[in-house]
Amino acid sequence: MPILSDYHLHSSFSGDSKAPMSAMIERGIALGLKSMCFTEHMDMDFIYPAGEAAGIFELNTDSYLYELLTLKEKYQKQIQVCFGVELGLQPHLAGRLTEYIKEYPFDFIIGSSHLCNRKDPYYPDFYEGRTQEEAYMEYFSSIADNLHAFTGFDVYGHLDYVVRYNPQKDKDYSYEKYKDILDPILISLIDKGMGLEINTGALSYHLKELNPCRDVLKRYRALGGEIITAGSDAHRPENISSGFSLAASVLKECGFKYYTVFVNRKPEYIPL
Repeated sequence: MPILSDYHLHSSFSGDSKAPMSAMIERGIALGLKSMCFTEHMDMDFIYPAGEAAGIFELNTDSYLYELLTLKEKYQKQIQVCFGVELGLQPHLAGRLTEYIKEYPFDFIIGSSHLCNRKDPYYPDFYEGRTQEEAYMEYFSSIADNLHAFTGFDVYGHLDYVVRYNPQKDKDYSYEKYKDILDPILISLIDKGMGLEINTGALSYHLKELNPCRDVLKRYRALGGEIITAGSDAHRPENISSGFSLAASVLKECGFKYYTVFVNRKPEYIPL
């Protein structure tokens, strides 16, 4: 397997996972990984639908860090375990997020768009009464708004996440169709010294491609983008590193010679 570092992982410290962190680490060791980074959810001011427990995506960071440091020491001779977080971005949270990341010694921070203008693309009502193009344009525009408001992260996670949940998924979706909004996003990331994630979690949603699609990755590389992390978005041990051989092939096709890992918020480039 050409990619030996999984930099998007969730354990039971995330509200949508029940996996013990130790089980995740032991699976990573069994797979021959050199490093893995937990990126537990921290979604402040999230919109919870009726029936969903409020606050489940607000991370108890102190408990998480204690467990991670304990297991990092236990497994230090077998694998490098890194301390990360996946921040749910919303423009009005910029100040709170800035203060939050100052409090902890994160190795790596993903910025993700899980809400779009206070609406959740996970649910069908985000798409009802309008075209796929209108829904996707609103989502990508909200990413531009997030980048304008807050830059305290290392990579943008699953940039075209919205295509996972539309009833038509990525049918009729392409970089070319949305390039007028995607290009400024990619340029902004590069100018601000931030990168992209290639997220193989898309495979479980039966998409044509990974997130983001290869033409977005090609364009990012053509514009000079170099920082690219690989994440399975695994919430269970059996999904760790799923699709990484495909991810490596896609990255090479798109012109990347390296993938990226982070320690102490500093990028390191690993040959593919």
